[in-house]
Amino acid sequence: MRRLLWRMLFFQGKKPKFSEAEIKRYDQIYEKALLHQTCELDGQIHVDHFLHYLSMRYQVLFHGSNARDIQEFTPRPQTIYTGQLTEAVFATSDGIWPIFYAVFNRMKLQGNFRNGCIVCRGQRYYFFSLSEETYHNDPWCEGVVYVLPRNSFKKQGKGLLVFDEWTSIEPVKPLFHIRVKPLDFVYLHEVSKHRSAESILKTWFMYKYRIRKAVRLHHEKKT
Repeated sequence: MRRLLWRMLFFQGKKPKFSEAEIKRYDQIYEKALLHQTCELDGQIHVDHFLHYLSMRYQVLFHGSNARDIQEFTPRPQTIYTGQLTEAVFATSDGIWPIFYAVFNRMKLQGNFRNGCIVCRGQRYYFFSLSEETYHNDPWCEGVVYVLPRNSFKKQGKGLLVFDEWTSIEPVKPLFHIRVKPLDFVYLHEVSKHRSAESILKTWFMYKYRIRKAVRLHHEKKT
């Protein structure tokens, strides 16, 4: 029942598959990145696919940011997705979600933004919505995804609604980072807009409708 609900409301991610050649190549890139503390991917590799592999193969998590020179993450007062206040470093094991945070220009934020990666029985569901003012404020930029060691992190959440959110109450030094651009974010054209004052439930239930409406209007303008 939950999977049906999330599939109706949000976009269901595809389960990544990896060929033997990709596995060998990704392992080599990972080992090289650990040595140089940075990672350059060629245009043939999708960043989210590579991150998904690292998450499955190694004890790592990811944090996306506009800041390109973070040497150490320190715990800060923030709220987890349930609204509970905590002081921690945040990360995710998902390969797509951190890219959103890397390429979303927080300096352009007006009002609020709503997003998430929900995990349910092995499937992942995504939604991304910006306030109307932010949406029309050219909110994208280049950024960085930091690869972090997983050992000090704990998975958050249980019950009906579980986001792929991890927290560490200890400082965390990145293993290396990957530079990303807006086109690396696979849901760049599935970002909706909402009024900041509307309820989160309305944003959820209107999310796909708003995406379809935007696509329809775009096609009408072209014809």
